[in-house]
Amino acid sequence: MGNLILVRHASTDAIRSGRNLGQGADPPLTAEGLRSADRLGSVIARELSELGAADTRLLASPALRCRETADGIRSHLADPPPTEPEADLLEINYGAWEGLTAEQCATRDPGLRAAWEADPFHTSAPGGESGADVAARAFPILDAARGWVSADPARAVIVVAHNHVNRLWLTALLGLPMTDYRRRISQDPGCYSVLGFDGDAPLVRRINAMAAVAEAP
Repeated sequence: MGNLILVRHASTDAIRSGRNLGQGADPPLTAEGLRSADRLGSVIARELSELGAADTRLLASPALRCRETADGIRSHLADPPPTEPEADLLEINYGAWEGLTAEQCATRDPGLRAAWEADPFHTSAPGGESGADVAARAFPILDAARGWVSADPARAVIVVAHNHVNRLWLTALLGLPMTDYRRRISQDPGCYSVLGFDGDAPLVRRINAMAAVAEAP
């Protein structure tokens, strides 16, 4: 059974302030985010060793916050693979809501924001994307990675992506209603999930694990 480790990038200033960060800006990680990425790399290296992974790939959104997180992971791998950039793993396009807090979005577009909160999978941000739009471009990349690891139990893929991308795919894999992806799945900055594949159904090893917790004795 091959394995896929799905990572959300570590913390940025936008995350700390509760502002939407999609595709409209490309900030770096905070100092704590860089430390979190380093801790994450140590934990993922141990996960790969325990899983017996001998053939590893690393995919990442081209956003700087994901590339810096991927660098933190690579620094702990004995034979680090190159980072493969995948533009279709970029975060949701928030359109006119980029850089706004949830409260500011509701003030600007009360009816649309209420509809989006109720069903973010089918409702688009103004001038931006819906969850379905994100799934349409990101799922083929993730499904191809799943297919690659399924073919060989010694294979592992690390994917460094974003909040909406990860929650959407996990929701689909777990067979939950896609409309509920923001309500049913959490993805914290610098956290990871481990999924085993030898066919269509995943073996869920971890979901939204924190590196600091995983490092504890």
